[in-house]
Amino acid sequence: MKTWWVMVLIASLVVVSACGTKSNEKPNNQGTAPTNQTVEDGEDIVPEPGAKLLVWESKEERPFVEAIAKEFTEKYGIEVKFEEVGAGDQVTKLTTDGPAKLGADVVLFPHDNLGKAVTSGLILPNDFYEDQSRSENADIAVNAVTYDGVLYGYPRSVETYALFYNKKLISEAPTSFDEVVEFAKSFNDVKNNKFALMWDVSNFYFSYPFISTGGYVYGNHGQDKDDIGLNTEGAVNGLNYYGSLKDSLLPMNSGDITYDIKKGFFVAGTLAMDINGPWSIGDYRDAGIDFGVAPLPAINGQPASSFSGIKAWYVNRFSDYPMAARLFARFASTKEAQLLDYELTGAIPSNKEAAADPAVQDNDIVKGFLKQFEQSTPMPSIPEMANVWSPIAAAFSDVWNTGKDAKEALDNAVKQIRDANNGAGQ
Repeated sequence: MKTWWVMVLIASLVVVSACGTKSNEKPNNQGTAPTNQTVEDGEDIVPEPGAKLLVWESKEERPFVEAIAKEFTEKYGIEVKFEEVGAGDQVTKLTTDGPAKLGADVVLFPHDNLGKAVTSGLILPNDFYEDQSRSENADIAVNAVTYDGVLYGYPRSVETYALFYNKKLISEAPTSFDEVVEFAKSFNDVKNNKFALMWDVSNFYFSYPFISTGGYVYGNHGQDKDDIGLNTEGAVNGLNYYGSLKDSLLPMNSGDITYDIKKGFFVAGTLAMDINGPWSIGDYRDAGIDFGVAPLPAINGQPASSFSGIKAWYVNRFSDYPMAARLFARFASTKEAQLLDYELTGAIPSNKEAAADPAVQDNDIVKGFLKQFEQSTPMPSIPEMANVWSPIAAAFSDVWNTGKDAKEALDNAVKQIRDANNGAGQ
């Protein structure tokens, strides 16, 4: 549990502090000379004549992206097209599409992808609007989208996931997974698609809490690639408990538990609880569900730590319209834009003034997520984080679907991760 991280987050979200120190040293691994130029508050840079932009975002954020793109086009006369690409897939896609001039001009991804994006030379620094981004956003958000002292991102939201519960089906959120299992005994009706709780069980992002009860990804606050804590005794115990839940709680194979399936069950009123993020608030609210959000249930008597992250806009280094792209990234990350994002999708603002707005602070749903932040762990942002997802997802899938021994599955995953970190097979 990274208490230090959440204390900084909560404090910085509601207190408007002085402008952070700006770094004028820019690495030259982007193939573009550093500008060391900024614009004053209220000023805009001049976009390229005839500029038109392509923006990548996930389907859950479509309402906001389309709304902010419309406002941007009305103000600047620059056409903005939206293409649906999952936030976690964008850096990988940009690796090939960027140099081929097929990539989006503006991309958005969680901060754990930043190291790979920078070391691969895929994105430009946030140079022209650096002062504004640093002063307006929570320090934890600015630090998360900074790599090797250079600010790259235009912060847009902070997020973790928590427990959604349908108040008509369960009056209070359970505080432990044992309570969830007990509730499932009387609630579950598999033939009629009635389930107590669902989550994307083989997705390590959502199943990390079972590792968190005694393990970790990388040591030294996620910065030490050689200190892998995914197969500690505590992690093995957590994964053993995870594996037991298929029989006692959710008798479905992992491949059958998709975002759309559980969303459909929750909307239909046959799913009592869903582990999900703030991006689902809008859908569930629009469906007329009386729901609440609470911290994740404890696992083996210990608080369940979720992954947390910062989403930010980034400018593609290979864009034909880098000035227009910077302008959009700035426009779509201001206080006003973040409040619009919150209104349309439930995204929690990284902008300090937006986060302090009564519309955000007085919302019980947001309070539920902030409570979960108290026991969250920031995703590591070093490039080696990319080596974690696939092997550990396979381990979770094997344990869930086939009953594979948890220690064997984790040992195998750690070996694959360590080999990848050390360049084996390259």
